[in-house]
Amino acid sequence: MDEARARDALTAAGLAARADSPELLALGENAVFALGDGLVAKVGREAALLPRAELELAVAGWLAQSGVPAVRAAEPEPRLVDGHPVTVWHRLPDAVRPAGPEDLAVLLRQIHALPAPPFVLPPRDLLGGVERWLRLAGEAIDPADAQYLRARRDGYASEVAALTPHLAPGPIHGDALPRNVHVGADGPFLVDLETVSFDLREHDLVVMALSRDRYGLPAGSYEAFVTAYGWDVREWEGCTVLRGARETASCAWVSQHAPANPKALAEFRRRVDSLREGDTETRWHPF
Repeated sequence: MDEARARDALTAAGLAARADSPELLALGENAVFALGDGLVAKVGREAALLPRAELELAVAGWLAQSGVPAVRAAEPEPRLVDGHPVTVWHRLPDAVRPAGPEDLAVLLRQIHALPAPPFVLPPRDLLGGVERWLRLAGEAIDPADAQYLRARRDGYASEVAALTPHLAPGPIHGDALPRNVHVGADGPFLVDLETVSFDLREHDLVVMALSRDRYGLPAGSYEAFVTAYGWDVREWEGCTVLRGARETASCAWVSQHAPANPKALAEFRRRVDSLREGDTETRWHPF
């Protein structure tokens, strides 16, 4: 899905008229547009993502009732327009500073302290998107690389299922990165609730450990995260397995952008090569 297609869906949903020209805020798993009147719209890539959009709206309502600072929905149900799920949200106030690892840790502690919601949260299907992302990549990537990632996915799926957690399983964010935290005048808020799940809480903590090892997060910033949360997931014997699974998913995720973006293709190749070579230190670049 490119920007033009997302704008067409926005127009078909009757939302584009809210602003002279809706501003594109982000283009990744979703296209996110500012609509004016303090509203934001998210346009999903395909109809198969409708259940996830429905769940995200339910999660937003539950977090609001639980007092967890998070983005709030402006409409209770998603719209399905031309094969794209569209959801509408209240826009958060302007950020007063970038979010830091400690901001994320404080919010994770709040989510991790919650009991299960009154609806069913799915398990964290960390590897479930691999096939869809590779399909979207199509012929832009080497078939041998796609097959390698499928085999790696299958191997890690069984290993993850066999893990013994250190923390009690429960609600998690599922994609716990500072980029999914917005710091306004009233403090930090969680955004991007699509991957909120009921699973190993270690899922949320391995993300930052991987950021330290792969994406250049300074050691001091990682230590600030650990201090604010209260435990270092690297002490857990299952950390290596969960890290390997997330690396597999992160590599496949980039592939979907390869057909239209040469930089994404180069990053995908960098990641695959480092995985094939067993290189755990090659720097990956956020995308």
